Amino acid sequence: MFYAARGSIPPTRHTQHRAPDGSLYAEELFGVEGFTGRSSLLYHLAPPTRVTRIEPLGPVTIETADDGSHHHQLVDSSSLEPARDAISGRVPLFHNGDVVLGVVLPAAAMEPGIFYRNGEGDELLFVHEGTGTLATNFGDLAYHPGDYLVLPIGTTWRHDPDPGVRQRMLYLECPSELEAPRRYRNEYGQLLEHAPYSQRDIRVPEFRQPNREEGAFTVIVRARGRHTAYQFATHPFDVVGWDGFLWPFAFDIANFQPITGRVHQPPPVHQTFQARNFVVCSFVPRKFDYHPLAIPAPYNHSNINSDEVIYYVAGNFMSRRGVGIASFTLHPAGIPHGPHPGTVEASIGKEATEELAVMVDTFRPLSLTRQAAELENPTYPYTWLESTQAAEEAGELAARGPEAFPD
Repeated sequence: MFYAARGSIPPTRHTQHRAPDGSLYAEELFGVEGFTGRSSLLYHLAPPTRVTRIEPLGPVTIETADDGSHHHQLVDSSSLEPARDAISGRVPLFHNGDVVLGVVLPAAAMEPGIFYRNGEGDELLFVHEGTGTLATNFGDLAYHPGDYLVLPIGTTWRHDPDPGVRQRMLYLECPSELEAPRRYRNEYGQLLEHAPYSQRDIRVPEFRQPNREEGAFTVIVRARGRHTAYQFATHPFDVVGWDGFLWPFAFDIANFQPITGRVHQPPPVHQTFQARNFVVCSFVPRKFDYHPLAIPAPYNHSNINSDEVIYYVAGNFMSRRGVGIASFTLHPAGIPHGPHPGTVEASIGKEATEELAVMVDTFRPLSLTRQAAELENPTYPYTWLESTQAAEEAGELAARGPEAFPD
């Protein structure tokens, strides 16, 4: 992202910065890739290294499911009920070595005095439902439906949902940087005029006065495949000021400016973020193509070497039938996918779409988790048949196993 500064910082880095009582603030370099990547400098009331207790909490585990075949999959998460908090309530659905993707429906705020820090990767939360505050050591991000909340690796934060407001979020974890697509940035990092959003659309955390509380504060740190509880005697949000290029931010999907053309535009025009071996795209309400013979529905696509996951947020996705809100479709590498029967002809003459969805394309195979397998609709691979009844019958046979199919 771009340079930002909030709160009280000294005129020159790595020099004395003192409180009104003469005490010295503790400077912290918060950066990635050693000393060569993006970074920020934070100034604390107390050194962030003063740990009073360390307690192991156990490994972070994901249970993989495998039905022994390779096919399109529909995972419907709409039946999930709110549970626990933004960390303990996560339901992982898809994963590989580059990304973990799932949903979380927090039933409550994190316990008082509890904070979280992912020391293994960046995190993204897409707010499907709910309002509240994502409080971080950089400041507060008030959120609403449609917000992408991006948390760089090492950010300390807690989730405080508004009381009584139902919450549903898509979450993503990755051991690489989530950033704006390089093709939309110049050599200075500025987003270009043809980019679908600009720096003006990025919300920097709202700075708050440093928290001076003392007591017992626990930061749950994820690192080396496990969670460890670090206890501090001072509040982790004791930052008096910070500046730099690395900080959490919010971006409203409603501010994504869709790129359209005379004929159907491919998914890369919807790209919003990039990371190592995957991209995140936003399908938003937009005008359709304006060639007089244009077919607005997408053409069939053989994604030979990438897996495509779409999370359906709102509206009616023009190329799909039988896919509800809060569902995921996985169209894996090696086999074609495309518009469902009837949707191509139905799209002709339409001038716009109101669909809203988030897509994650990975360049290494994704695995389903146990939780995803429990939510899977076995009829989905057969929904490209002309007859709905034929699709349902094929799905019923598939649910009974390979022996159900005649030779």
